[in-house]
Amino acid sequence: MTKVLIFGSFDLIHKGHLYFFKSAKKLGTHLTIVVARDKTILKIKKNPPLYSEQQRLQHVQNTKIPNQVILGYKTNPYKIIQKINPDIIALGYDQNSFTKKLNQELKKLNLNPKIIRLKSYKPEIYKSSKLKTID
Repeated sequence: MTKVLIFGSFDLIHKGHLYFFKSAKKLGTHLTIVVARDKTILKIKKNPPLYSEQQRLQHVQNTKIPNQVILGYKTNPYKIIQKINPDIIALGYDQNSFTKKLNQELKKLNLNPKIIRLKSYKPEIYKSSKLKTID
């Protein structure tokens, strides 16, 4: 079994996210999606998410694409990677949170998954930050 891991906030599920989920799933046989905690999103994005972590978890599960959907850890965001021990970590085309030190943190955890940055799907339309401002 080839385990693939992706992570993100996934506040508004849109076609770009669905493309990301499906692209990641094609890389292996088991896709785990880690949904960021509310406090983590607030810390990184300086704004609270529109939906609670439990709602976002449910929204991702409702896509029926991943094999597993879990919440990230409240303290060390890298520790969940150790628990899952993926063969592949797929990153979104614009994903920057926790990626700059990702290789260093993986070495500390004695993990060596392949890291793949996936392509975008119509980022001029399907980007959460743009969709949140349309109303």
